[in-house]
Amino acid sequence: MMIREPVVAGGFYPGTADRLKSVLEQLVEEKAVKEDVVGALMPHAGYEYSGGVAGATISRVKFTDTFVIMGPGHRPGLGGPFSIMTEGVWKTPLGEVAIDEELGKKILASSRFLKEDYVAHLQEHAVEVQLPFLQYFKPDVRMVPIVLAHADVTVYQEIGQALAGAIREIGREVVIIASGDMTHYEPQKVAEQKDRQGVEAILSLDEVELLKRVQEQDISMCAYAPAASMIVAAKELGAGGAELVKYQTSGDTTGDYSAVVGYAGIIIKKGEMSPIAKLAKDVVEKYVREGERPRPEVLTPEMRGRAGVFVSIHKNEALRGCIGTFEPVESNIAEEIVSNAISSATRDPRFLPITVDELKDLDYSVDVLTTPEPIDSKDQLDPKRYGVIVEAGWRRGLLLPDLEGVDSVDEQIDICRQKAGIAPNEPVNLYRFEVKRHK
Repeated sequence: MMIREPVVAGGFYPGTADRLKSVLEQLVEEKAVKEDVVGALMPHAGYEYSGGVAGATISRVKFTDTFVIMGPGHRPGLGGPFSIMTEGVWKTPLGEVAIDEELGKKILASSRFLKEDYVAHLQEHAVEVQLPFLQYFKPDVRMVPIVLAHADVTVYQEIGQALAGAIREIGREVVIIASGDMTHYEPQKVAEQKDRQGVEAILSLDEVELLKRVQEQDISMCAYAPAASMIVAAKELGAGGAELVKYQTSGDTTGDYSAVVGYAGIIIKKGEMSPIAKLAKDVVEKYVREGERPRPEVLTPEMRGRAGVFVSIHKNEALRGCIGTFEPVESNIAEEIVSNAISSATRDPRFLPITVDELKDLDYSVDVLTTPEPIDSKDQLDPKRYGVIVEAGWRRGLLLPDLEGVDSVDEQIDICRQKAGIAPNEPVNLYRFEVKRHK
């Protein structure tokens, strides 16, 4: 059996069981109200500096049997860039934490990027420092460790989707922890300003905006990779609302505010719709009940741009309406959602308009499209990742990605041809796009 020995015990946290328990008792909040949580961002510095934030955050989590812990790789070149362990145990002064083999192997099988790699975890502290917090509340807890290197946001999205798919498949409750710190070694006021931007994007559950802000504003947070994948997985698993539990910097411990590291603790709660999906729901309910087109009052960051949008409505898991726009028509994404939500509910030619009595039985999802790009060959398509547009003259057929029962590129193209009335052998132009799906 693979045994991973602790490498930062006695450094980042106490090296003996008695001392470690004593420190944890001071850091956690026993009386905190527990939440049904799908994901959490927790810092991973020495407990002296970030333990108060980590303790406050984990204290809000209603525990399950298994946690997936994703951290950044601090040692480039040691192991692969996207590394997972699917078997074995990790030791801390409080005992052993077993890897959830069933979940780990399903995640590995679901992702094109993750690879089985023990070496990447040997000297990495990001996962290890979270384990004593978990053991304090649940000594027999299990986990799956993952290390993520720098990559394009599409890689993190794929890994997040793989996580969510594996969790759904095993049918058990799992909490995903993104282990990472915020701004590194900048003056307190600068760190707070930059971290506010990063935290805002995480609270909006917008992984694209998070990475955009990290790059454009030069935010030196190491949490961006695990946070991005956690956000994607959380949204896929039906989460919506996020809450900042606590924020502080190393300066709050040392008294030196000239060069601090920022620490943020965030929880993503279950059972709440994403703001974008909730907007679609609110629009449909108001329009069906009152016949009025509402105007969005508050625009989250992900509603402010322009993009094509599809609104899908399901009743008892069966499609009840789906209408969308290939490219933006309205002034922003929020207005695009309003128009297409109303159309999906009342103008889909395949269905009768939705009635008031049906509203309580409906589920909503909103797909926000990237700009379609032309491709030369169907070999550049992937039915799980890319949606397809098939074009012949003025006729165009579109199919969204990752649809149940559509498992091949040929199926995608055939369905698009049928939608647009394009003959099987008729020459066509192909376009691909990606979507951000909100539920």
